[in-house]
Amino acid sequence: MKKLLVSTAMLATLALAGCTSTGTGTTAGTSANTAITTASGIGMNVFKAAIDNQCRSEIEKQTAWRVASVAMTETQQESVKTNVCGCVSEQAPQQVTLVELGNAAIDSSYRTQLVAQVVAKSIQSCYTSFAK
Repeated sequence: MKKLLVSTAMLATLALAGCTSTGTGTTAGTSANTAITTASGIGMNVFKAAIDNQCRSEIEKQTAWRVASVAMTETQQESVKTNVCGCVSEQAPQQVTLVELGNAAIDSSYRTQLVAQVVAKSIQSCYTSFAK
């Protein structure tokens, strides 16, 4: 949770740094665009990490997982979780807008709801694709 808080603070700092660019002309515009792009990238990485954590938690709650994991080694279980949750994390950017991502960076309860919503939408399809 501390990592998420630190990452969110970094996102806010970069976003605000982009807003305070004081140069003139094309260089200032490019610097501001670069800061915004960097902040968006960091925000998405934080969001993907939250998605991965939620996904791993949700997998362990599923009855199918509990049954299947009995026959797997720890390494196999981790491999499946990594593949499934990687799939879910990769689908995440297609399911959220920048406005939603911005709101998630500011409001932790909104972030929790958004992460749960994204994971719920895609975990089953990703799990099915890797369980075959």
